[in-house]
Amino acid sequence: MVGGSFVGDGGGPRVRGDSGGHVTAAVVITCIVAASGGLIFGYDIGISGGVTTMVPFLRKFFPSILEKSGDVKTNKYCMYDSQALTSFTSSLYIAGLAASLVASRITAKFGRKFTMVLGGCTFLFGAAVNGAAQNIAMLIFGRILLGFGVGFTNQATPLYLSEVAPPKWRGAFNTGFQFFIGIGVVTANCINYATAKKAWGWRLSLGFAVIPAAIMTLGVLIIPDTPNSLVERGKMEEAEKSLEKARGGNIDVTAEFAELIKATELAKAAKEEPFQTIFERHYRPHLVLAILIPFFQQITGINVIAFYAPVLFQSVGLGSDSALIAAIILGVVNLGSILVSTFLVDRFGRRFLFLEGGAQMFIFQIAVAGVLVATTGISGTEHISKGNTVLVLVFMCIYAAGFGWSWGPLSWLVPSEIFPLNIRPTGQSISAAVNFATTFVLSQTFLAMLCCFKFGAFFFYAGWIVIMTIFVALFLPETKGIPLDSMHIVWNQHWYWHKFVKQEP
Repeated sequence: MVGGSFVGDGGGPRVRGDSGGHVTAAVVITCIVAASGGLIFGYDIGISGGVTTMVPFLRKFFPSILEKSGDVKTNKYCMYDSQALTSFTSSLYIAGLAASLVASRITAKFGRKFTMVLGGCTFLFGAAVNGAAQNIAMLIFGRILLGFGVGFTNQATPLYLSEVAPPKWRGAFNTGFQFFIGIGVVTANCINYATAKKAWGWRLSLGFAVIPAAIMTLGVLIIPDTPNSLVERGKMEEAEKSLEKARGGNIDVTAEFAELIKATELAKAAKEEPFQTIFERHYRPHLVLAILIPFFQQITGINVIAFYAPVLFQSVGLGSDSALIAAIILGVVNLGSILVSTFLVDRFGRRFLFLEGGAQMFIFQIAVAGVLVATTGISGTEHISKGNTVLVLVFMCIYAAGFGWSWGPLSWLVPSEIFPLNIRPTGQSISAAVNFATTFVLSQTFLAMLCCFKFGAFFFYAGWIVIMTIFVALFLPETKGIPLDSMHIVWNQHWYWHKFVKQEP
């Protein structure tokens, strides 16, 4: 079957290393605290778009945009087209790209927990710099620090969640990262709405980023590192205790712990350089998915819409306050849809949600473009009625829901679970780096694209959604319920990838 594979769910045969998949209070609390690492990424996504519509912020840093917005002849789609303004948003992602590549070595040497704490502290410092910014250079420097913080956290957190969660419920626990991203987005949009009318409101919005950073950092300090990371660093006693605590006191973890040690010893005996090993032929499937899945996630257009939601809604006819409220609504819908994914991902699998979400996003991207071309005209200069603006918002919400239960959480989950231990941190680093690189390019070009392509920008993203959905149908194996150290099963039994991988029993 195309894309089909063995699925080891709770009612099927046990595969090696599967200790039963019981959910304990300890693992729930640990994963919730670890998943809070998504707060800082989500807060930044939500805060930047709202801040860039605040008049005091624009007057201080980007006065030319205020002049352009006051010109009644300005094309609606081009109102906010400014490379300096997009640099404010996109500079974070260049820094995140660099940090995520460095993070693989830090994660392997010092552990997942250390990397997450490092990311939280760096982000906190960057938030303080942004809140106190006096010029564009200071503003961009703060964004770069934020980027380093997000880069470290986004590399380590999905790894942590996949390694601690029971195999049967790994998908549900891993979606917690995306859920906290959603919480961060909604919180940021609410803060923007509350501070938008104040002369110093933008400072509060940017400076308040220290709060989610502090919450995440303090929380991570009290949880243990993953058993995989502890074994990898030779801390056997701590590793066994960590595994026992995660699986529950009444579960025998002897077999799972023995397999974990064996996998680690084999990786160390090979004395491989991870960044060289990952390019070997038998890791081709893993590498292709680690690159294409985060690339496809961003090319759906969701993050540039989230970054610039207030800008976008103002561009199509909403006032400043209404645009911020619309951004909050969009964030709440996305947040609710992530909860749907949490309950469905381990029941129906990754492939089902990817395919359904792709179809839903495609239909409503086309619908948004259709409403815009019918109401604002080809030139984008005609007035759009309030009713049609609300219709655009409704269509975007349905589109965001499709993303929220598919490409949003699953693009963090799948790369974190498909790699063997010896190259897992490296694989996750590459995946995070591709995510940041693609986000940088798209965020830097979106406002110019909106100005040049107008409604055609949505057709552009819809075309990519078709491509990525076909790719999933053909090349993504199902990984639900498979323990991490038995993941070779999905490659051995895949119709195409089995030609590349080493056949293991």
